[in-house]
Amino acid sequence: MSATIPATTPIAPSDLEFDNGTFDSAAFAAQALANSQSLAAVIDHTLVKPEAARPQVEQLCEEAARYRFACVVVNPVWAATAVKVLAGAGVPVGVAIGFPFGTSLVSTLRHEAATLTRLGARELDIMLPIGVLKSGNYTAVHHSIQAAVTVAHHSGALLKVTLETALLTMEEKLRAAEIAIQAGADFIRTSTGFSASDATAADVALMRGVAGARCGVKASGAIRKLAEVKAMLEAGANRIGSSASVAIVQELGAE
Repeated sequence: MSATIPATTPIAPSDLEFDNGTFDSAAFAAQALANSQSLAAVIDHTLVKPEAARPQVEQLCEEAARYRFACVVVNPVWAATAVKVLAGAGVPVGVAIGFPFGTSLVSTLRHEAATLTRLGARELDIMLPIGVLKSGNYTAVHHSIQAAVTVAHHSGALLKVTLETALLTMEEKLRAAEIAIQAGADFIRTSTGFSASDATAADVALMRGVAGARCGVKASGAIRKLAEVKAMLEAGANRIGSSASVAIVQELGAE
């Protein structure tokens, strides 16, 4: 059961104390950290720098196939390349859209989502429209996310919503997470890595508290070491986004 939070009502943590189901963070973390293979299976191997060139994208995909990461995440211009390189490898391609500012028109998000899923993307990472949220137009935020969700799910793709927690107040984090979940997001995500600060275990725990078992929580943004991954998993993440994925699984013994 989920709660509908009126757009004009301030949110306190008590407003979110409904039955969201339970997610056993400790058990999930222990399973994910059991070996390098199980850890790789929860990491999105990511390259979204604007200066990324084709050889780097191809290397990213080859590493993903070798280590069996959860998916690769690239910018839209490299979607077709990633799909081609990973054909038959069993590793899905994820693409960041409306990235990194969350200022795209709803029609643009729909078009991007439709085009990219036709190209073969199986996971989409979209940005929350932060300025719209801060303007108090929560209905528009919901509509924007739901529009992308509808297109993604129609094509069998997952949809992750980045909150960019560094730019939000506590109330805004709670509200943004709930709106994204009610709009149908498969994951809520902490950060782009392009903002004032990056993922924190405290924000992951807050997001998991809102989500319960209703959707996944992805921690991303300057996560480069195994200890940082462990902290995020124990706080409630069940997906990690990192550009240092290979180094992380090698810390746990991968060759």
